[in-house]
Amino acid sequence: MKFIPHEYQKYAIEYIKQNLVSAILLDMGLGKTVISLTAINDLMYDSFEVHKVLIIAPLRVARFSWGAEIRKWDHLKNLRYSIVVGTEKERRSALQQKADVYIINRENLPWLIDNSKFDYDMVVVDELSSFKNHQAKRFKALMKVRPMVKRIVGLTGTPSSNGLMDLFAEFKLLDKGQRLGRFIGQYRSTYFQPDKMNGMIVYSYKPLPGAEEKIYEKISDITISMKAADHLQMPELISSRYEVELSPKERQKYEQLKKDLVLPIGDDEITVANAAALSGKLCQLANGAIYDDDKNAIQIHDRKIEALEDIIESMNGKPLLVAYWFKHDYDRIVARLTELGVQYAKLDSDESIEKWNRGEIPVALIHPASAGHGLNLQSGGSTLVWFGITWSLELYQQTVARLWRQGQKHTVVIQHIIAKNTIDENIMAALEKKEHTQSALIDAVKANI
Repeated sequence: MKFIPHEYQKYAIEYIKQNLVSAILLDMGLGKTVISLTAINDLMYDSFEVHKVLIIAPLRVARFSWGAEIRKWDHLKNLRYSIVVGTEKERRSALQQKADVYIINRENLPWLIDNSKFDYDMVVVDELSSFKNHQAKRFKALMKVRPMVKRIVGLTGTPSSNGLMDLFAEFKLLDKGQRLGRFIGQYRSTYFQPDKMNGMIVYSYKPLPGAEEKIYEKISDITISMKAADHLQMPELISSRYEVELSPKERQKYEQLKKDLVLPIGDDEITVANAAALSGKLCQLANGAIYDDDKNAIQIHDRKIEALEDIIESMNGKPLLVAYWFKHDYDRIVARLTELGVQYAKLDSDESIEKWNRGEIPVALIHPASAGHGLNLQSGGSTLVWFGITWSLELYQQTVARLWRQGQKHTVVIQHIIAKNTIDENIMAALEKKEHTQSALIDAVKANI
């Protein structure tokens, strides 16, 4: 695919190329991955300023997203990459591959630094906010080799999700303490004062008057804030896909159901009567669970749940609207949010909608059938994730229009979690072709059988 960058993307690419240290504060959906890769490609093959690059990312992002972006764009076709995840044997094998870019998950960063020659002249930290703890192993490991790194890029949407204190470790990682100081005590005493205390024990700090402006001024020469609203004509709508892949066993179940209209589950089996019913079952399976003949939800995989978890993390506390389709989608999403300790609410009452619009709900769940005409949600957030996609163009457009409407002050980002090589892709194709009925999906299922 040909990459035609927006003006803000051109600016960010040039900024990375011209600065040895850069913090790119980029809203989700604005293309931080392709921006970084384009800069890497130019530095490597045009100006010959870098020779070996390390990208540090969340596990599933490292495993799938960066490689997928390299394969996606025509101008990156010469960029060789190796994904350093999995077992130690798999990681060692990946490191032995001849590549330009090595992609590793942040949990394995200490292992990499302790067990291999660190000869990367450029490092990209995807989700810089995950290095906000100056006492964490990953932070200490990277600081050990930081003097050896010529170029470093930090990417994140919200660098201070828990307050200004987060910035100390993140920017020390980038500039080795040049701007905010080398020691946390120095940073605290310069910009903060004790807040909650018990005797001489300080439990929390609050910024001194004017501290926020001073901190931002200190880091401004290596930082660009790429807020969507600042760089795109409003209201702008950005639509993107977050692709997940089924494992071989999960793929086998999907293909068996599609081919035989029967799926053995333990001592029981799930059967479908016709192509129309099959489309619904395949949608369920693509989402991760399927109803048996007694309406019990049978879990098949967590691929979309894991993708949603990554997206929530990348939001760094900014409000996220999640559209689900099946009840088992809702149940599994709620179970994972509860496990993660993430606050959520179902938007099914005036009270919940008002709380959302006041910005009090980090993750809101909505069913497309309840996202009717006239429901205004634009004050509470600007990002919508489709966990389960509806084949109904009308319901799809209505749901998107809850955020993408007059009065929305920010660029609206629509993320679709898509299970690759499943009916999800048929649904997206039908929506993009503006098919108004389910007939296109049924035809697609028939063609695949």
